[in-house]
Amino acid sequence: MGVALKDLIQKQDLRINDLKDKILVVDAYNNLYQYITSIRQRDGSLLTDSKGRVTSHLVGLFSRTTKLMKKGIKLAFVFDGEPPEMKRKERERRKEIKIDAQKKYEKAAEQEDIEMMRKYASRTARLTEEMVSEAKELISALGLPVIQAPSEGEAQAAYMVNKGDAYAVISQDYDSFIYGATRVIQNLNLSGKKKSKSSLSYETIKPQMIIIGDVINELGIDQEQLIILSILVGTDYNHGGIKGIGPKTALKLVKQYGKDFDDLFKENKWAENFDFPWTDVFYTIKNMKMTNDYNLQWNPIDEEKLRKLLVEEHEFSELRVEGVINDFKKEKEQMQQKGLGDFF
Repeated sequence: MGVALKDLIQKQDLRINDLKDKILVVDAYNNLYQYITSIRQRDGSLLTDSKGRVTSHLVGLFSRTTKLMKKGIKLAFVFDGEPPEMKRKERERRKEIKIDAQKKYEKAAEQEDIEMMRKYASRTARLTEEMVSEAKELISALGLPVIQAPSEGEAQAAYMVNKGDAYAVISQDYDSFIYGATRVIQNLNLSGKKKSKSSLSYETIKPQMIIIGDVINELGIDQEQLIILSILVGTDYNHGGIKGIGPKTALKLVKQYGKDFDDLFKENKWAENFDFPWTDVFYTIKNMKMTNDYNLQWNPIDEEKLRKLLVEEHEFSELRVEGVINDFKKEKEQMQQKGLGDFF
């Protein structure tokens, strides 16, 4: 999802070291899309092995996940299950966008326009079943929990945080909040710098945390009103929201109408924008399927499985993979020695 709440959300800078020993739940699909969108060759094409199989998702997942693991962060990855029926139209819309982007990419390739190729290539990004399966295999090989959501992964992640089984959700989106997440951490899986939109220079990316209790208090609304606000500006179940209503106007309306949601949507022309009642969206969000069937257990790295997937299957540098494995072995030995030193 991509609820447009950015302009209303206050964030606080975060130090990675503050997250040591914390359990963080990763919205896996959101995470993987970051990698296949950003980790590409100069012409915008994805990284592949000699057999033409995509490796961008594995490169990003391996390098950035292990960096966080070395900081002592306990990661768990939640994967999407069956999408709600109301998401069907949004999936079709996104598919059309990707098809259009693919045509524009091919045209740019014919003209050898590298800049336009890069621009449109990222818009064609899609996760295949094989890529998702490989991602799960890599995560398991790293000893991290893999959790299968019955429906939306971000909703399951929010549920786990709200229950107290995890400290925060890791996601670049704001959708976890409408499912009740108490904390969301952004920018943790991104590289340290990105190109500034306003110039050719680069800006530093810092990890940031959003605490929903602070946000709600600052906005002066409650959780249900936050959902209503999101529906006004648009969710995956009613793309684009009501025409002409942005986040600031939506907040003003939610405060003005209080809990009189029917009048709010009626008087602001919901029926002119959508051919289904607003309650369909509201209860899709409120009644999202969750599960308690997950096991938050962290295991040692499975060295053999890691080598087979990355080195043998996808031709990763053996030296690089071995280096990561050896780093973890050294850290484990240091921790054990420190424990013995403390004991004596």
